[in-house]
Amino acid sequence: MTEHHRFMLRAEEQILQSISVRAPLPELLNSICSALDCQIGNVVSLVSLLGDDATELATIAGNANLFGLYTFCSAGVLDENQEPLGSLDTYCCLPRRPSMVEFQLIERATCLAAIAINRHKHPHRDMPRIRSRRSVTEQAPNPAVYVN
Repeated sequence: MTEHHRFMLRAEEQILQSISVRAPLPELLNSICSALDCQIGNVVSLVSLLGDDATELATIAGNANLFGLYTFCSAGVLDENQEPLGSLDTYCCLPRRPSMVEFQLIERATCLAAIAINRHKHPHRDMPRIRSRRSVTEQAPNPAVYVN
């Protein structure tokens, strides 16, 4: 196992432990974004919740553009019934698309965000298992994912 994979597993384990002890949702979402940013490198991520102020989200996207950042990827955060909970937006310094490995990392981050949001909304439910929405060999991005 590579050092990169060990880092991913440690970060995911720490996030799941924080979710299980009911850490504050903003702290959890920030940890998920920080871990994703470190794993991909040279990106900055943000999870927005369904119902967040659209004007504020547009301002964030505008500021990213103002600072020379490009939309790297925007992925839906969905619950187990594929109902939207929010989105994960990732910005990059260069106009490029995520690689297949990066898509997998983004997918894991959206799964962790969904678990954290659901745990916050329904504190007495058991934590679900993390499931991949598509196979590793699939080449097309998840329909809930937008790339620039």
